[in-house]
Amino acid sequence: MAGRRFTIVLIKPSHYDDDGYVIQWRRSTIPSNSLASVYGLLAECATERILGPDVDIEIEIYDECNTIVDIPGISKRILSDQGMVALVGVQSNQFPRALDIGREFRKAGVTVAVGGFHVSGCIAMLPELPPDLKEAQALGIILYAGEGEGRLADLLRDIHAGAAKPVYNYLNDMPDMAAAAIPVLPRPVVTKVAGHYTSFDAGRGCPFQCSFCTIINVQGRKSRYRTADDVEAVVRANAAQGVTRFFVTDDNFARNRNWEPILDRLIELRENQGFRIRLLLQVDTLCHRIPGFIDKAARAGCNAVFIGLENINPQSLMGAKKRQNKIWEYREMLQMWRRAKVMTWAGYILGFPTDTPESIARDIETIKRELPIDILEFFFLTPLPGSEDHKVLHLKGARMEEDMNNYDLEHVCADHAIMSADAWRGVYRDAWARYYSDAHVETVLRRAVASGINPRKIVDAMTVFSGSSRIEGVHPLQFGYVRRKIRTQRRHGLKVVNPLVFYPWRAWDFLSVAGKWAALALRYRSILRRVLGDQNGAAYTDEALKPATEVDHDHDFVAGYADKIPDTHGAPKREAAAAQ
Repeated sequence: MAGRRFTIVLIKPSHYDDDGYVIQWRRSTIPSNSLASVYGLLAECATERILGPDVDIEIEIYDECNTIVDIPGISKRILSDQGMVALVGVQSNQFPRALDIGREFRKAGVTVAVGGFHVSGCIAMLPELPPDLKEAQALGIILYAGEGEGRLADLLRDIHAGAAKPVYNYLNDMPDMAAAAIPVLPRPVVTKVAGHYTSFDAGRGCPFQCSFCTIINVQGRKSRYRTADDVEAVVRANAAQGVTRFFVTDDNFARNRNWEPILDRLIELRENQGFRIRLLLQVDTLCHRIPGFIDKAARAGCNAVFIGLENINPQSLMGAKKRQNKIWEYREMLQMWRRAKVMTWAGYILGFPTDTPESIARDIETIKRELPIDILEFFFLTPLPGSEDHKVLHLKGARMEEDMNNYDLEHVCADHAIMSADAWRGVYRDAWARYYSDAHVETVLRRAVASGINPRKIVDAMTVFSGSSRIEGVHPLQFGYVRRKIRTQRRHGLKVVNPLVFYPWRAWDFLSVAGKWAALALRYRSILRRVLGDQNGAAYTDEALKPATEVDHDHDFVAGYADKIPDTHGAPKREAAAAQ
């Protein structure tokens, strides 16, 4: 007989733009796996009535990237009985916004906890708490480090009893994935993401040692996996509410030891049971060496894949401990995905110690000419809290950006060995313009037609990736549709602008941005029409579509780096073994 209510409000914070306004959209583009995972765990707690048979646990969910968070209204609902706010999945660049949200809730007397990669990464890698985590503690915000499986019930009981601890640290005790709840968000939350995508993790952890990565220090280097039965349960639970598009958030699904039974199960659901599954997977550059992997991924519904290319300069890759990447294998791998009719999407990091403006420009031109990549996105090399890079610089006392809001991979956050900060920023701006030139957009679309990949899907993606940084001033991974700027939702310490000034400026800002988007879309659509009008389009070929050879020192792509390629014979086998 339930008689009391305990309200849990889950909030995935966004972060601030350079003017101090929350980056928020009518529809965001990247689903939050943290929200889905934590909601699944709390839903189990509610079903099991872990606070007692007379306490109903009610859960509200807000992804601030697409939803306005009504702090006064939420506070009123929580304080009418009992409850808490949980700021989940908070990355370093989102921590200032999380702190501002937590500050307002704490003023109202609401219990607040914060978890995610920033809290976990700092606690895992630094000798003491950094100033922003100390500020959170001073506000009375609970810090939660580690994963939630098997632990959230204790946290809720402590809060319900008024005996919460200031820090919950589970980083040294990673739960088995068999304990992971089914990550299913309610459909109204999912529909605020473009394409109605949701997400799940089929595994956690990564065996590789990339120095810029936080995954290995937060989720561990020992990989843990869901079973095919678990993944089928996730898909069926989501499909029951009409959601069948998934971003699989494994840092490297190709190293999931259960990849084949999982894909086989998804193939069965698609081909024999009528499930209209679509997948976005993240993989490494050696995935094509796994027999049957690419073919089965495509049959399971993978129509786009994110590949951790990172760089094509062997010196840079070795310096970042990314020894698994082999530049002479990239073309072969990309062509295999193309033959499976899968769009390829790769990340490229700018600012390794040996990079110069000239070398980066040369490398991008090499990629355009030699590699059949569809979508390429660029990042600053950033010493993210929780990474080895950040720890090394911190212990050296090296200069790093103090404002965590700028740790979004699109701001300079540390000194470069060769380039000035202004030169580095110029390289970043130039990279987007260089790759997404009209001529290369046409080349990519012609390759799509020749490969049997839908060029309309490609041109839509290229429009978003080309325009996000240059028009909206945000990285494509921060992008959404129809930007919101709430006058009163400005960063703590910045002046709230007078309505008579704000709204005319906002109207002009909105119309100006809309005009630029319209012009870009029309220009790229014109290129698409020209490509589709070519009667010989299916016969198109270029250097990137030619068959690859393992090592061809006469070829420009490899010859330019022949004296720099390190001897890593056997490394892929060692890393594959570690992944098992």
